[in-house]
Amino acid sequence: MVADPDSAGVDAGRAEAQGYAADWARAVRRLGFVPLSVAETERLLLAQTIRLAQVVRAEPFSAHPAEEVGRALVQAHLTEPQALAWTLHALGADFPRRVLAAADRPADLADRIAAVQGGLAAGFARALRDRTFSQQERITRSAWKARDEVEQALRDSEARFRAIFTGAAIGIGIAGVDGRIIDVNQAFADMLGYSIEELREANVAALFHADDAAGMWELYQALIEGEHDAVRVEKRYHRKDGTMVWTDLAVSLIRHGDGRPRFTVAMIKDITQRYALQQRLRFQALHDPLTGLPNRTLFFETLGQVLDTAAAGHRVGVCFLDLDGFKAINDSLGHDLGDQLLVKIGQRLAACVAGHGHLVARMGGDEFVILLDGGDDIDDAVAVAEAALAAVAAPVHVGEHQLAVSASVGIVQCSAEETTASELMKAADTTLYWAKGAGRGRWAVYDPERSARDIARSALVAGLPAALDRGEFVLHYQPIVSLLEGRMLAVEALVRWEHPELGLIGPDRFIGLAEETGLIVRLGEWVLRRACHDAEQWRREFPDARLVVSVNLAARQADDPAIVDTVADALHTTGLPADLLQLELTESAVMGSAGEPLRSLYRLAALGVRLAVDDFGTGYSNLAYLRRLPIHSLKLAGPFVEGIRADGTDVAADHRDERIVDALVRLAHALELWVTAEAVETGVQAERLRALRCDTGQGRYFGAPAPAEAITARLRGGVAA
Repeated sequence: MVADPDSAGVDAGRAEAQGYAADWARAVRRLGFVPLSVAETERLLLAQTIRLAQVVRAEPFSAHPAEEVGRALVQAHLTEPQALAWTLHALGADFPRRVLAAADRPADLADRIAAVQGGLAAGFARALRDRTFSQQERITRSAWKARDEVEQALRDSEARFRAIFTGAAIGIGIAGVDGRIIDVNQAFADMLGYSIEELREANVAALFHADDAAGMWELYQALIEGEHDAVRVEKRYHRKDGTMVWTDLAVSLIRHGDGRPRFTVAMIKDITQRYALQQRLRFQALHDPLTGLPNRTLFFETLGQVLDTAAAGHRVGVCFLDLDGFKAINDSLGHDLGDQLLVKIGQRLAACVAGHGHLVARMGGDEFVILLDGGDDIDDAVAVAEAALAAVAAPVHVGEHQLAVSASVGIVQCSAEETTASELMKAADTTLYWAKGAGRGRWAVYDPERSARDIARSALVAGLPAALDRGEFVLHYQPIVSLLEGRMLAVEALVRWEHPELGLIGPDRFIGLAEETGLIVRLGEWVLRRACHDAEQWRREFPDARLVVSVNLAARQADDPAIVDTVADALHTTGLPADLLQLELTESAVMGSAGEPLRSLYRLAALGVRLAVDDFGTGYSNLAYLRRLPIHSLKLAGPFVEGIRADGTDVAADHRDERIVDALVRLAHALELWVTAEAVETGVQAERLRALRCDTGQGRYFGAPAPAEAITARLRGGVAA
C-alpha cells in the first residue's frame, strides 16, 4: 500500500521533494511501460522520495528501509532496467541537493547515499527475484499438473507454459539429469550470447565458470540425485565471447510420479550490474578513500580471519606506525598538503612490504598498521618496522615543499592462539606510546612486564580521586632534630596511601601521578589542613615544645593564585600559629618563581609562615638569588650527606662532599638561613654535620616517618627525646 505523503512527516522541503518526484515519474514513464496514471505515479514516487529522505537523515542510520523503496517499485510494476539505472544515478547525483536542506545533511552524507543506493538496488532485485520465483512455481505447477488431466487440458497447459517460457524476460532452461540441455528460451540464449540451437547441443557443465565449476557440478549432482528439490545461488557464467556474466540462478528438480528425478528447470537473471555495484560499495566500505589502502574495518576483518584459522604455533604480529609531528605539518602547510603527504606515505609503506604479502592499512589520521601473518621470531617484525621507518624517513616532495618525516612504530608479535584482535591492537597501541615517549624515528617491542606496570600505574591514577574522597590517605611525620641540642624542633609531614588492596603505598608511587593529573592541588590542601590540625593538637598538649610542622608544597600548588588564601584558612580553621608552619618548596620551583608565584611567596611570608627550600643543591643552587626571596631555611639534598660516609671507602670523595656541605652551610648562614641536612643515617654523619655547624638533621638516624601517635608518644617522653 502506498503511504499517504501528507502523513510522511516531511513539511520543510516538500516542494523540492514534489519536484524531484515529478522528474522521477517522467523518467520512468519515458523509459518503459507504467501501468499507473500520471497522478498515481507521482503520488507513489513522492511517497518514496520522502521515505528516502527520512532514511538518509535518520539517527541512528540504517540503509535497510531503502530496500522497501526498491520493493515498492517492483510491486507497482516499475521494473524497467533503464528506470532503475536512472533512479540510482539520480539518487547519487541530484537527490541530496534537491531534497535535503543543508541543515539536514549529515556529515557522512556520501557514505549514506551510497548505502541507500545499495539498499534500494538490493530490495528491487530481491522483490523481482521473489516475483520471478513465484511465477516459476506457478509455471512448474501448471506444466506438470496436466499429466494427470485429460489430453486436451494437457495441451492447453503446455501451450500456456510454452507461451510463458518463450516470452519470459528472464532466462529459463530445462536440462536432463545428465546435464544435457533440453531447451532454453530466447532470454537465456541472449544472456549467454549463444543461439538456442547451440545451447540445445551443450551440457550445463560447459557453461560453468572455471573458478567455481567443480563446486557447481557437485551442487548440481546433489540436486539431480534428489538430495535437494531446489537450489538458489549467485554464480558466474562464461559468455560465448569469453566475457563473464554474474547471475542469480534458481534450479528446481522435477520428479517422475514415483519420485525419481526427471529433469531440472533453471531460472536465471543477469545481475552483473548489481554485483558490480555491490563490489564497488564493499570496496568503498573497506578501503580508505584518501590513500586507497585497506581501512580499519578491513584490517580487523582480516586479522580476525587470521586468528580464527591459524594453526597451532602460528605467529601473528603487527607494526603500528604513527607519523611524528604530523599535526605541525597540517597546521603550517595546510590539510591539502597533509593529505598529499599521507597518500605518499601510504604508497611507500605498501611498496616496502609488497614482496612479503603483508597487509598495510590506514587506521585513521596519520596512523598506519602492517599485519604480519607468520614469521619465526621478533627479528622478522623488527626488520619490517625498520624497513617502514626507512621508507617514511626518505625526503618527501609535496607540492613545492621537500619534507623530512619520521615515524614511531610499536611492534607486537605472539602466538595466534594466545591473543585476540582487540588484545593485540591494545598491546600495539601501548607499545607505540612507548616508542613515541622515547623519541622520534624509532621502534619499540611490546614488553608484557612493562605493560603490567603501566596498567598498575593507570589503575592508581584512576583510583586517586576516589581514594581522596574515601579518606584513604594518612600522614606520617619524620622528626627534624637540633644537631646541637638533640631536641626535636620540627616534623615533616609525609603523605601515605592506605590502598585497600595494595596496602600502605609510599609517595614515590603516587605523588608524580597526582601532579600529572592535577589532583596534587586537592591532595596538597588535604595534607596542609591535616598537618595543621595535628600540629595544633601537639601545641595544645605540649606548648613548651613549640613543634613546627613542615609541609611540602608542590610546584602546581605554589603557582595556584589561591594558595595564600588556602594556607590562611587552614591556619585560621585549626588555630595553629603561623610561625609553627613551614612550607617546603623544591629548589627549581623557588628559583623559577616570577610574577604571581613570587608575590605569593612574599604574601605567605607576610602571614608569618616559614618557607624552606627542599633538596637544595640538586637544581639551580643560586644562593645569590635566594637572598632576594623570603626564604627562612635550606634543606640540603640527601646526596651531599650520603657522601659523608663512615666506612672510609673513598676518603677523597668523602672530603669533597664534606667541603661542599661546609661551604653551603657557611653561605646559608651568611644569608641568615637555617640549614637542615636530610638523609642522616648514621651517628658519624650527625657528628660531622654538627662539627660543620649545620643546624638540624633529618633522617632515619633521628627517626623514621611514623604516624602522629608516635610523635605524640615521643613528645610525652620529653622534648629532647
